Amino acid sequence: MRAPLRHAMLGVFAAAMLTALAGGAFLLHAPASPEAAKAAPPASGPAATEAVPPLPPEAPRLADGPDYEACLAQLRQDPEGAAQRAMQWEERGGGDGARHCLALALLALGEPDRAAGRLERLAAGASGSNAARASIYAQASQAWMMAGDPGHAYGAATLALTLMPDDPALLVDRALAAGAQGRYAEALEDLNRAVSLDRGRAEAWVFRAAALRHLDRTDAAMQDIETALRLVPQNPEALLERGILRQLKGDAAGARGDWQRAIALAPDSAAADLARQNLALNEAGPRRR
Repeated sequence: MRAPLRHAMLGVFAAAMLTALAGGAFLLHAPASPEAAKAAPPASGPAATEAVPPLPPEAPRLADGPDYEACLAQLRQDPEGAAQRAMQWEERGGGDGARHCLALALLALGEPDRAAGRLERLAAGASGSNAARASIYAQASQAWMMAGDPGHAYGAATLALTLMPDDPALLVDRALAAGAQGRYAEALEDLNRAVSLDRGRAEAWVFRAAALRHLDRTDAAMQDIETALRLVPQNPEALLERGILRQLKGDAAGARGDWQRAIALAPDSAAADLARQNLALNEAGPRRR
């Protein structure tokens, strides 16, 4: 059993889920491709922790045409209207595009369990490319996480990886689902592969540090966090995790500084919320922990 401090100090796996899902936002995930990697520079700084806008230009598409574009565009401001549009379009034979838009509208309307099932069925039966189908499975995995079901999220991410086995973002997705179930050794395996495929992916180093910490390998975890902070010095999740590691090593002042900096960098983020909780626990003293 872990020490009481481990239970009290909230870790980066929780931060990752909360950051990704804060405010009911949803993510559209596009598995990596050489073309996308050339077109899009890696994200950095506080903005990298925000939810990805719906359907970035490089994301694989399940359909083409004005109906699909209009439905996806409507999701941002009027998800209920988008759902109605998608249902009417599906009745007219809208196919995969209509089903995709409807699933994403349900997700935006706060029904992630319904959305997740629809997305999985869509990915299984879609006629798109492997990259497009993997993207939909990844969206299903994120929806299952929003629904509080990391077991199904892990399964959906695994299905995505059968289509795109060398995609580091998909490996990170599955690692987060494993970590949310306390399966840190499995999470570590996926994160080892993710960083071997893309050593510039700061989030993978942060999450690997969290997995290592949960496996009581704090020295290795600290090395990974320092790597993440060299890649993205203003990374609130990395600062949150380094604060936890410093606290475990008895450096209360250093931990406090990291958490305060995480709050200052992204005051409205889930990482900042967790840092505030850790600061409050720290100030409460050993009895309260």
